[in-house]
Amino acid sequence: QVQLVESGGGLVQAGGSLRLSCAASGRTAGSYSRGWFRRPLGKEREFLAAIGNSSGNAYYADSVKGRFTISRDNAKNTVYLQMNNLKPEDTAVYYCAVDSAPYGLTGRQGEYDYWGQGTQVTVSS
Repeated sequence: QVQLVESGGGLVQAGGSLRLSCAASGRTAGSYSRGWFRRPLGKEREFLAAIGNSSGNAYYADSVKGRFTISRDNAKNTVYLQMNNLKPEDTAVYYCAVDSAPYGLTGRQGEYDYWGQGTQVTVSS
């Protein structure tokens, strides 16, 4: 089993920045990929970004490309999401996830096996 804990959420003004962290414990493997998702209030969960645990290749949703950056520190089993130029519509609960058997980087939620509890990000106007 893999346990994931997100941190770094909070309240920020529009145009500001936040960096989210997600620490993993339990089983690990170099083939694992990591992803970030979010769920705005009253809406469905949506994909944001993914990164390969070995290669470091990244894949982004069009909605955040150029504003959000995913990175990882394999020694700490931690993945990060740097969020810049935040907008009120970015307000959501943010989740990290693990794809333990990746065939490639994907934004499909069904491909991910483990999920964190989420951290709230609120962007004020």
